[in-house]
Amino acid sequence: MAEKMKPICCAVILAGGRGTRFWPRSRKRTPKQLLDIVSARSMLHETAVRLAPIFPANRLWAVTNAEQAAGVRRELPRVPRAQILLEPTGRNTAAAIGLAAIHLTHRYGDAVMAVLPADHHIAYASAYRRIVRAAMTLAGQPGNLVVLGVPPTRPDTGFGYIERGQSGATSGGLRAYTVKRFTEKPAAPVARKYTDSGKYFWNAGMFFWRASTFLECLRKFLPRTAKLLHELQQTIGTSRYSSALARIYSCLENISVDYAVMEPACRGTAQRVFVLPAEVGWSDIGSWDAVYELLAHKNSENVSRGDSFALDASGNFLWNPKKFTAAIGIRDLIVVNAADALLICPRARAQDVGRIVKWLEEKRRHDLL
Repeated sequence: MAEKMKPICCAVILAGGRGTRFWPRSRKRTPKQLLDIVSARSMLHETAVRLAPIFPANRLWAVTNAEQAAGVRRELPRVPRAQILLEPTGRNTAAAIGLAAIHLTHRYGDAVMAVLPADHHIAYASAYRRIVRAAMTLAGQPGNLVVLGVPPTRPDTGFGYIERGQSGATSGGLRAYTVKRFTEKPAAPVARKYTDSGKYFWNAGMFFWRASTFLECLRKFLPRTAKLLHELQQTIGTSRYSSALARIYSCLENISVDYAVMEPACRGTAQRVFVLPAEVGWSDIGSWDAVYELLAHKNSENVSRGDSFALDASGNFLWNPKKFTAAIGIRDLIVVNAADALLICPRARAQDVGRIVKWLEEKRRHDLL
């Protein structure tokens, strides 16, 4: 009897976010994932290079939007055009992953999906790839949902947390744990308790499952969205696809995959949810201050992109690549000089940069967005 064929393995990169906390560099057409934040290459390009030993270009897919499509294609030149999927409007991650799942099902019948962010930093790429391979093997079993869990280094209130249960499986020589529950952005005392317990991981938004398993979860937990996606799937490869996408996509539920699938799956019995520990030097690079912390060798160091001189100044992040910057007597500031805007703020207030974008939207300053 012929051996049953293994499913195709693909990576789906979610590349449609805006990254408002990286204003003034980040704009609608040039969001965080298309910028050279921590190296000379864009975050999206770094993600593709990191995955290349596992997923060749013909097994890479991306989900983005029309505004960012040209930039995504530029950063992924070897990925076939048909594998860069465009959302007509943002409907959060459950819809974006569902869109990818119906395309993979149409192309391959079924596939094991690695669903990954476009704009995260991984310091230890080789260790990361070993964990991804183990996750793909575990996710190849129908009904399995797998998430990577980053061991927390501080009680951060900006991340979701994963509570592990018992040791549930071994894959690629690595131990996976069952997931008891997901908790979104807990208050500081709760985050501290989680971190101290050793039983929790940060949810880095890296998921693995069969396309068929994910679509079955949508049928169970988001039946209306699942029905609409099935209707859309029937038009893939036909002249009706574009109009169907425009008509159907905005009707999909606007909800994250964490709330839509992962949390209810942990409460059920049909799916098996696992977490693989991933100590890989991960950072979501969520603010300019996070960039400083990643690049600085010590807290008092000044980090500069561009020619600069500092006198009695320490702990500053200076991004001004086209001009000489002189800093005197300043401490722990972020200075980002774009062609049409200048940002100055304390590093401790870096999370508030997104509020500038909201103000600009209210004032209809589209020239700065």
